[in-house]
Amino acid sequence: MNYPFLSLNLRLTGAKPLLWAAAFVAGNLLLPFACHHVPLVGNMGFTLLPIYFFTLVAAYKFGWQVGLATAVLSPLANHLLTGMPAANMLPVILTKSVLLAGFAALIARRSSRLSILHLLAVVLAYQIAGSGAEMLITQSVSMGLADFRMGFPGMLLQVVGGYFVLKALAKVNL
Repeated sequence: MNYPFLSLNLRLTGAKPLLWAAAFVAGNLLLPFACHHVPLVGNMGFTLLPIYFFTLVAAYKFGWQVGLATAVLSPLANHLLTGMPAANMLPVILTKSVLLAGFAALIARRSSRLSILHLLAVVLAYQIAGSGAEMLITQSVSMGLADFRMGFPGMLLQVVGGYFVLKALAKVNL
């Protein structure tokens, strides 16, 4: 379950990288909506951490620019369209999203491999750094550690689900 992997490190110039970024932002709009509104999943947003999923995929496969665009535009678009995340949580969500994009792009580029362990490293790195940032922003240790208490299923979804989505995207080469 450790495969060679080509991270494309695309620049946000031209139609294809912009379309990929738009598709990932759309995914980060639809997945949180489903986690909060679909009856079978119902209000699992805080547990599944869905707003980060496609940011991980975007940055790991297409590099830091597509990942960063996805990381910033997803929470802002979600907030403007749905009111979620709440305005007071936007700085935290944006910080964690940007950290995720950075770590995903870095690990993908440096390793040139796709594995569960690499994705686990990405998720742990952004969650640990993001928790520290959240503690500073909110002045609350409890809030800073909330993703580790409640979001474990979401972290697992990012690692395992991200692995399978990235495996499916492995042959994409622009």
